[in-house]
Amino acid sequence: MQRAFNKVMRRLAPKAPAAAPDFSEIEVFSWSPASGHRNFGDHLARVVVSKVLADRGHVIEEAVRQPRRLLAIGSVIHFARTGDVVWGSGVNGKEMDPAVHRYSQLDVRAVRGPLTREFLLARGIAVPEIYGDPALLLPVLFPGRFVPVARRPHVVVPNLHDMRLLTEQGAKDLVSPLDSWNRCVARILEAEFVVSSSLHGIVIAEAYGIPARYVRLSETEKSFKYDDYMRGTGRGPIEAATSIAQALEMGGQPPPVFSAQALLDAFPLDLWQDGDRPE
Repeated sequence: MQRAFNKVMRRLAPKAPAAAPDFSEIEVFSWSPASGHRNFGDHLARVVVSKVLADRGHVIEEAVRQPRRLLAIGSVIHFARTGDVVWGSGVNGKEMDPAVHRYSQLDVRAVRGPLTREFLLARGIAVPEIYGDPALLLPVLFPGRFVPVARRPHVVVPNLHDMRLLTEQGAKDLVSPLDSWNRCVARILEAEFVVSSSLHGIVIAEAYGIPARYVRLSETEKSFKYDDYMRGTGRGPIEAATSIAQALEMGGQPPPVFSAQALLDAFPLDLWQDGDRPE
């Protein structure tokens, strides 16, 4: 009995943190809220990068010659450090103060849209005219896995900051941004129309040809990232509804104009390609 008890206690005991590898790796940055939950849009950075690498015979956790950090999805450039690689991420409209952007040089392969490009060019950083949120690549990366089914007239995808507001209001057909990425995508694809204050609710809907409308429910998020995404997909500034009812009345935004191949071609595969060569 005592032996069995000791065995159970060993299983319950806190485990020592895993030791850091004694070789260099590429870090894929993914923002998460202080609560420790995953915000599905930001977590798509790891999902997309993982799949692009897998299709090319690699995984994120590989030994490489030079440790680097990759920023791929989200309004996260203010977290960048000198030398980081950017592929599809953007500037956060709430973090425009130059003092917050402490990097002096970035290796930029693509950005979310031209507003981010203009911001970085003004800081003396070279940025190619390759635009797009990498979450737009899901239909290409996962062919046949997620299919629009139009089981309900609409769903509402709140920004993380709007979730409590809509829950208290008793809003129906909500897609929680704290759910797993695959369930969020599947729920969005159940709708004929998507109302969203989450940027990635809009991105996922439009990636699969579902009409979407941005609804501005609070002043927490600035319009910068929405305008940046819209302009990066061949459109003008975003036109927001101020309520779910108004969004349903306005209908969908013009469809995006986007080259998946251009964004895929800009993926920084070279960061991983030298890993098998001996030192």
